[in-house]
Amino acid sequence: MADIARDDDELEIAAPPRFRMGERVVSRSVIRNDGTYNGRDVGEVLVHKGEVGFVTSIGTFLQQFYIYAVEFIDSGHRVGMRAKELCTLDHLPDEVLAQLGDKAALLQRLR
Repeated sequence: MADIARDDDELEIAAPPRFRMGERVVSRSVIRNDGTYNGRDVGEVLVHKGEVGFVTSIGTFLQQFYIYAVEFIDSGHRVGMRAKELCTLDHLPDEVLAQLGDKAALLQRLR
């Protein structure tokens, strides 16, 4: 059995979760089935980079990390993800919204 990477000494659950229930998030990377998603082949893409979803629940893993269950709109998949794999769409800084220009208005329509 492979060793589980614990990302050195990070204890993420010592702080509050980074995301909240119902918060809109976007995937920062491609997520493939590691064998824990039933009905799909191992290695099959479940979530594409940039895919938008909503946090539906928050759990923990290894008493160290938060795992966010995210329901993705386009694919319909509900996938468990770490905070480092996600970016919020609901709490973007003003300077980021300014850089998005017209695309910022599109984000508002996703609500």
